[in-house]
Amino acid sequence: MEYLDFELPIKELEDQLKKCIELGKESGIDINSACKEIEKKIENTKHQIYDNLTPWQTVQLSRHPSRPYSLDYCNAITDNTFIELHGDRNYGDDKAMVGGLGRIDGKTFMIIGQQKGKNTKERQYRRFGMPNPDGYRKALRLMRVAEKFNIPILTLIDTPGAYPGLDAEERGQGEAIAYNIAQMCQIKVPIICVVIGEGASGGALGIGVGNKVYMMENTWYSVISPESCSSILFRSWEYKEVAAENLRLTPKNSLELGIIDGIIKEPLGGAHYNPQETFISLKNQVLEAYTELSKMSPDELVEHRQNKFIDMGVFNG
Repeated sequence: MEYLDFELPIKELEDQLKKCIELGKESGIDINSACKEIEKKIENTKHQIYDNLTPWQTVQLSRHPSRPYSLDYCNAITDNTFIELHGDRNYGDDKAMVGGLGRIDGKTFMIIGQQKGKNTKERQYRRFGMPNPDGYRKALRLMRVAEKFNIPILTLIDTPGAYPGLDAEERGQGEAIAYNIAQMCQIKVPIICVVIGEGASGGALGIGVGNKVYMMENTWYSVISPESCSSILFRSWEYKEVAAENLRLTPKNSLELGIIDGIIKEPLGGAHYNPQETFISLKNQVLEAYTELSKMSPDELVEHRQNKFIDMGVFNG
């Protein structure tokens, strides 16, 4: 288990617990009461830390290297049926964007998400979850396949932003994202979106236009990352915590602003502490949302989705 800076008090207590257990085994002395006391301290410390996270700490937790990624969810919430589909039929197969078909409790879904890597080699292979234009075009191709066969769509958002490289700009990064947003407003099947990690900028919106939009408890959703915001406004990353506070990027902020429809609970400490519990929570929320959306006609789904985003924000006529 890797620990973030603000989690170090938990690490110290867990190290003490391990030593306590080892000492009991080596000496043959009953020290259960001492171990239980440390366990209570660990639980209390976790509540003190995780029940009072700052926005910047939430951002850090969303990036925890042990958090589940899109393919983990795809394989865990489907009935051992996930089949990945590849290519945009135009340029190539973007490894930062994954998608395919899978059955969730017997119902077929088209699942699309940004995929990060679990080690250095895989992170480079996946470009840290930052898709190229062909990634967004692949996502849209899969959405159109889903629409053709009346299959609901589930998107899993986890990206620090679309890939900012020169080759991405040459192939029309901005156009690809904008076109996805416009087309997702017109797709005639249910679309459910879940932010499972980072939800940054147009990179997130490129697969984020849904009838229902949810955030996992320890994630963030914003037009820009705190570091980038700090570097633009203050010419330095030193003010990233201030930026995180003012961007109002936490799930609670997004729910209050009407940007999302709900927050999916995570285990105490984050999704990585108990991935199986996290998978069940997300799966149940997706099925609940689908049950509601399945009662709408295709035209009602389109109208519902468009009105949802039109109603966001304040307009002065």
